[in-house]
Amino acid sequence: MKKITLFSDGSALGNPGPGGYGAILRYGDTEKIVYGGESHTTNNRMELLGVIEGLRALKEPCSVTVISDSSYVIKGINEWLAGWVKRNFAKVKNPDLWQAYIEVSAQHQIYGEWVRGHNGHPENERCDEIAREQAEKFKQGLNTNG
Repeated sequence: MKKITLFSDGSALGNPGPGGYGAILRYGDTEKIVYGGESHTTNNRMELLGVIEGLRALKEPCSVTVISDSSYVIKGINEWLAGWVKRNFAKVKNPDLWQAYIEVSAQHQIYGEWVRGHNGHPENERCDEIAREQAEKFKQGLNTNG
């Protein structure tokens, strides 16, 4: 099973407002960048969507370490998700995205790792820049998912 590192970040200009996400998938020396956004969204939705779209880009089952500065996403993955499923997502924000996460993550072994945001972590800073660029494009009406 391939070991993949998935770095991800999300951004929203206003909360809600135009938002973007950026994700970097790394396998050895190979990187793939995934990005996109929405015209009206929240920061937490973009944080989670970056992880979902990063996982969606994988073509086979992998061992994935998700690295994010979002404690919402990392605690959701590592601690909260099983309880949310048992409660059928009662009183959980973004159940549509968490259910999408469950679908795209099912074939992978996933572990979430939190890093402090805006603290010089190179890949986190790159993902933050990509997410902000996407949010700005959506703010200007230039929808560019890719």
